[in-house]
Amino acid sequence: MTFEREADGGTVRAVAVYDGRLLLVTQGEGAAWTLPSGAAQPAETPGATAERVVHELTGYLVDGTEPLGPPEGESPDAVPAVVCQLLTDSPSSGASLPAGQIRWVSFEDAEQDTLPPAVRAYLQGHRPV
Repeated sequence: MTFEREADGGTVRAVAVYDGRLLLVTQGEGAAWTLPSGAAQPAETPGATAERVVHELTGYLVDGTEPLGPPEGESPDAVPAVVCQLLTDSPSSGASLPAGQIRWVSFEDAEQDTLPPAVRAYLQGHRPV
């Protein structure tokens, strides 16, 4: 999937990263911690979807400029993921999730087995030294 292509109304995962940490959210008590994700609006690119979803859920502004293609062996129809760089160091007050449902974890502490293969491959290649 190229960055310019529309997301076709499907789900997009946002891989928001900052200083060796990954942004995760949970949708309720007992729910798993996951990447922020949401459905694309009509004519919205995966990058724009990722930016919007992160802001709506967490209040953080991000720049979704690096789409992750599926790694070798993964279906080309896999849910797209977009790497997002943090633009603000504190969230706005308009987040739909409370602070307790938003967290930053180090790449090493992220539960790698729950992440999509493209995201795992990205994080393994971008660990801080």
